[in-house]
Amino acid sequence: MSRAESRAESRVGAGAESRARSRVGGDGAAAGAVRPPRTGGAVGGEAGGPAGRGPSGPARVRPNPLWSLGLFRSELGVTFRRWRTLALLGVLAAVPILVGIAVKIETSDGGTIGGGGGGEGEGPAFIAQVTNNGLFLVFASLAATLPVFLPMAIGVIAGDSIAGEAGGGTLRYLLVAPAGRTRLLLAKFLSVLVFCLAATLVVAVTALAVGAAFFPLGEVTLISGTRVSFADGLLRALGVAGVVAASLVGIAALGLFISTLTTSGIAAMAATVGLLITVQIVDTIPQLHVVHPYLFPHYWLSFADLLRDPVYWDEVVKNLSLQGLYAAVFGSAAWARFTARDVNS
Repeated sequence: MSRAESRAESRVGAGAESRARSRVGGDGAAAGAVRPPRTGGAVGGEAGGPAGRGPSGPARVRPNPLWSLGLFRSELGVTFRRWRTLALLGVLAAVPILVGIAVKIETSDGGTIGGGGGGEGEGPAFIAQVTNNGLFLVFASLAATLPVFLPMAIGVIAGDSIAGEAGGGTLRYLLVAPAGRTRLLLAKFLSVLVFCLAATLVVAVTALAVGAAFFPLGEVTLISGTRVSFADGLLRALGVAGVVAASLVGIAALGLFISTLTTSGIAAMAATVGLLITVQIVDTIPQLHVVHPYLFPHYWLSFADLLRDPVYWDEVVKNLSLQGLYAAVFGSAAWARFTARDVNS
């Protein structure tokens, strides 16, 4: 290697280390944690590296809980400060605005949604009820974004969580900190889950604001025909948003696992989104009905059962259980892969 190449590599490594240090606070430690010495072998063991394994080595220092909380807060800050994240949230917020404007324009001249055909299957779910109650724009927007926009946004964030750090050269420096690989992976996963909730709330809150501005609000007529107060309807809308956010846990765990398999953030994001599209196609093929109940998007629209009186919990419970199963299986697979991964190469 020439002297110029050596200097260039040193500058790249120093820049990555500087970014990683700013992530964990100062010189790579926070809240009283002690940065372990560098030794041979893989970087970032579970308790911060191989220091202290020999009889003459120094005792290992376990990070206190405040360090783990600081790491989680740092991951949240990094996730929500990126322009890519803000752009995704902006696109999600635009969907209910466009839907509300389209419904307002179509009904402003006395027309009806669905071209006057009156069929319930025309247009997105709940779209016909929006003109009577703006609260239904929340349900219509969530139904419109859940099959494509929301999971794709989650796939981008989850797929880039580990692979993006590895490709940017900051992962090895983050693993020097005493939190270890398990805590770092958990902080990454929790930050993705927070994004799931934030993305869902962006759609729901924007739809509620647009619905209140364009359409009347009042008592809500449920799918079962029962009329409930606006406060009850608003509470159900909050429950629907919670179920939709929980429905994205499976794709988040899958994206995190795929992110541990590569050092390219673009490849991880593309693989996650490609898998999402493939699974949704499989879920629409009648001949493969045997595997449908095991596919993570199969029960996504079960949130509509919260708009019945009484509420039908069967599909909702199946959905939440399936998402928990995906989180357990692929979260464990991500942990097994990440803790055994050599990040020095």
